[in-house]
Amino acid sequence: MRAVCQRLRWGLFAFCGVLFSRAAAAQEAAEPSLDTGDTAWILASTALVLFMTIPGLALFYGGLVRTKNVLSLVMQCLIMASLMSVVWLITGYSLAFDEGGTFIGSFGGKAFLAGIDSSVLSGTIPEVLFFAFQMTFAVITPALIIGAFAERIRFSSMLLFSTLWLLVVYAPICHMTWGGGLFSQWGVFDFAGGIVVHITAGVAALVACIMVGARDGYPKTPTPPHNLTMTFTGTAMLWVGWFGFNAGSALGANGDAAMALVATHISASVATLTWMSIEWVKFGKPSLLGAATGSIAGLAAVTPASGFVGPVGALIIGLASGSLCWYFATAVKNRFGYDDSLDVFGVHGVGGFVGTVLAGLLAHEYFGGNQGDLAVGAQLGVQLKAAVIVVVYTAVASAVLLKIVDVVLGLRVDADEERQGLDLTSHNESGYNY
Repeated sequence: MRAVCQRLRWGLFAFCGVLFSRAAAAQEAAEPSLDTGDTAWILASTALVLFMTIPGLALFYGGLVRTKNVLSLVMQCLIMASLMSVVWLITGYSLAFDEGGTFIGSFGGKAFLAGIDSSVLSGTIPEVLFFAFQMTFAVITPALIIGAFAERIRFSSMLLFSTLWLLVVYAPICHMTWGGGLFSQWGVFDFAGGIVVHITAGVAALVACIMVGARDGYPKTPTPPHNLTMTFTGTAMLWVGWFGFNAGSALGANGDAAMALVATHISASVATLTWMSIEWVKFGKPSLLGAATGSIAGLAAVTPASGFVGPVGALIIGLASGSLCWYFATAVKNRFGYDDSLDVFGVHGVGGFVGTVLAGLLAHEYFGGNQGDLAVGAQLGVQLKAAVIVVVYTAVASAVLLKIVDVVLGLRVDADEERQGLDLTSHNESGYNY
C-alpha cells in the first residue's frame, strides 16, 4: 500500500511539472522575443532605404537638371535626409505610430523616443530599429517632391514646406495606413507605401509645380538632362535600395520578404521594357532616360502590392505602370502644360495609384497572390476609396501649406537668380569647376 501511494505521489509531481512547463512555454510563446535574423535584415534594409535618398535620389535627380543646378539638387537631398530625420525624432514618429485617434497619433507620447530604449520590442525587432526603418521612409517621401519644382524654388522655402508637409500630410496618412488608424481598420492593402509614400508625394508634386510655376522659357526652351550617366547611376542605386524598401517592409527575414523582393524586381524589369518599347515604336530609337524612368515607375507601382502579389501580379503591375506612367509623364503633361520638372507626379503619383488599386485584384490566389479567395469587388472598392481620399487631402493640404510658405518666405527665386542657376545664387558654389 505504501509503495502504491509513493507511486501516486511521484506521478502527481510529474503531472504538475508537465503542467507548469507547458504554462511557462505558452507564456513565453505569447510574449514577443527578439529575433536576431529579423533584426539583422531590418538593419540592412534601413541602410538600403537611406541609400535610396543619399546618394540614389540625389544622383538620379542631379543628372536630370541643367549643369547650373546640379549641386542644388544634390544639396537638397542631403539636407532633406538630415532635417526630416530630426523632425521624425522630435514628433513625427509619435504622430504616426503612437496610439491615438482614427486619423493621427499623439504629439508627444513617443516624442524624442520617450520610454523607448534598446530593450523595448516592436514585434521581433527593437522598436528603436523600427523607428529608424520608418524614418528612412519619412526622409525619402518629401525628398521625392523636390523634383517637381527643381531649378526654381527658394532653398529656405523648400525646407519650411517639407517640414510642415511631413507633419500635416505624411504623418496622418502614415498613421491611418500603418499606425492602426482609419485605413488599417478598413483593411487597406499598402505593404510598403503606395498610399503613404508615392500617392502623397506625387500629388503634392503636382500641386507644387503648378503653384510655383513653370521654369523660365518652359516649354519652348529645351532643358535636357546634363548628365545621363549620373542619372543611370542613381537609377541603379534606387533599384537595389528598393529591395530594402519593399522586402524590408515584411519586418522579418521570411518568405514574405523573399516574395516581395521578387515581385519588386519583376515589376521594375517589365516596366523598364514597356517604357523602352513605347519610345522605340513612337520615336524610332530607345533611350536610356526612358528606360530609367520606366524602371522607377515599375518600382513605385509595385510598392503597395509587393507583400500581397506573386510574380504574375508583379508582371501585370509592371506592364500597367510602364504604359500608364509614360502616358501621364508625356501626353497628359504636354496637354495641360504643367512643368513637373522631373515627372514626380507622372511616375510616383500615377504609379502609386495604379499599384494601390491593382493590389485589390492581384492579391487574389487566381493571380498567384497570398490572400486566398479574396472578395475582389469589396477590396477594390476599399483600395480606390482610400486612394481617392489621400489624393484629395494631400492636394488641399499641400496647397494650403505652399500658400503659407509663399506668404512667409516667397516660393520662387527671382528671374535673375533662376537664369544664373541655383548652384551659385543659393549656395555660392558650382557643381563643376573645369
